[in-house]
Amino acid sequence: MMTGTPSDPRSFQTVQGRRYRSLATADGGSEALSVDLLPHLLVAPARMAAVDRATIAAGTPGVVLMDRAGAAVAEAARAALCERRRDGAAGDVLVLAGPGNNGGDGFVAAARLARAGHRVQVALLGARASLSGDAAWAAQQWSGPVMALDADATLAALDRVDLVIDALFGAGLSRPLDGVVAAVVRAVNAAGVPVLAVDMPSGVDGATGRVRGVAVEAAATVTFERLKPGHRLFPGARLAGRLICRPIGLDPAALAAEAEPLADNHADLWRAAWPAADPTDHKYAQGHAVVVGGAAPGLGAGRLAALAALRAGAGLVSLATPEDGYAIQAAALAEVMVAPVADDAALDAFLDDPRKAALVFGPGAPADAATRGRALRLLALGRPLVLDAGALTAFAGDVGALARAVCGPLVLTPHEGEFGRLFGADGAAEATKVDRARTAAARTGAVVLLKGADTVIAGPDGVAVVDSEALPRLATAGSGDVLAGLIAGLLARGLAPMAAAGVAVRMQRLAAHRAGHGLIAGDLVDALPGVRQGWPGGPI
Repeated sequence: MMTGTPSDPRSFQTVQGRRYRSLATADGGSEALSVDLLPHLLVAPARMAAVDRATIAAGTPGVVLMDRAGAAVAEAARAALCERRRDGAAGDVLVLAGPGNNGGDGFVAAARLARAGHRVQVALLGARASLSGDAAWAAQQWSGPVMALDADATLAALDRVDLVIDALFGAGLSRPLDGVVAAVVRAVNAAGVPVLAVDMPSGVDGATGRVRGVAVEAAATVTFERLKPGHRLFPGARLAGRLICRPIGLDPAALAAEAEPLADNHADLWRAAWPAADPTDHKYAQGHAVVVGGAAPGLGAGRLAALAALRAGAGLVSLATPEDGYAIQAAALAEVMVAPVADDAALDAFLDDPRKAALVFGPGAPADAATRGRALRLLALGRPLVLDAGALTAFAGDVGALARAVCGPLVLTPHEGEFGRLFGADGAAEATKVDRARTAAARTGAVVLLKGADTVIAGPDGVAVVDSEALPRLATAGSGDVLAGLIAGLLARGLAPMAAAGVAVRMQRLAAHRAGHGLIAGDLVDALPGVRQGWPGGPI
């Protein structure tokens, strides 16, 4: 059990006799993210609009915020043009402006770029005289001509520019793009000219990352103060390109008040959760992880999980394997202790040692009744447990049986197919990936790691993080086994389930970067020491 002050996520707490700092509790729940982590929170567009209003009400005029936002866009545009125009020429810019505040940011950027010597054209959706409020003020800053947004005119202009600034619609878009706007977006995407989006590529829902009709494919996106969920959830994460987040002076108190427990999977979230180094530690103090392996032909999955658990920092790792696989596994693994287990009774006897601190089951296991029964036995132990692959699908259509058996820290690691088989597809078309992961976590009492290009990790109390910087090269057999082993190794070290899942996902992504193209799952394991050495903020 954990001791400490739950209201202070930075307090020292104890799990299995080890002191560590954690953002999450040992039973899988999570404390509210602390204020110093606000830079990494993802703020939904509606909440950010409330922050804007509160900031203005507190005394900062809206035009000041718009001027700062437009200046940030102009700065990013100049940097992009310098990179594109190696001949030293200023570079030509086409600004596509919408009728609201996003268009106002575009007008401010256009004026600043023109004063800096760039040739700038502005195309406006709607009439200039129809603009109101801060957007009307911004349009007054632009002294050049304004052409009507038109697909043919835009296409002609695209032949003569080096950069397009997409300031049509921001993160709060609530309806599909159609008509002339959709035609312009298609023309821009087909032209191949780099696009700098303002706040969010037009057509992307900032709350969900989904495309409404058609969407701009941006090379980079400038947003303000905080990223939005749509910047990290696919397909928005891909369409946004490189993200540039700039401060514009929004009220910090308002940001804190509007924050919800949804964050980008940044290293800062978990740095305090890592166990403090102690020179007197021995291997058992570093934790003993156990991989309960499957039979042939899934023996390799167990090996990968075991090696990953070791690389995660567990002091010892054991692989419990069927008797007919013992010779193969023992010959292949020098650092892992391989134990033959003939049946569930033998496994029970093997696990009758409280020092075996964390378990992982599912890699290489068939999705059958025997696997389901073994998963239930492991759940009954109440120890930190990772269920993956076959151990998840064995409960297909009966998630209630799994939920009723949960009596200790649990991490579930499904990909989309396994998630659908386990939890069903009801509401999947309407709910976001974050919503689905949160619902699944609340339903089971487990931390749910829903894998994919955008991986979502959700705790049963609703705290969630998104990691969307995975690489296509991770789509290789065995990468999920490595991830499951990493989580188990981190649980054995004393990390709480939410922290273990968040660190493991980031570790795997960084390992994929280090391994390079053509990687196989074993390369991820080999790259992990370098990942830990180069961990942001110092080695772990």
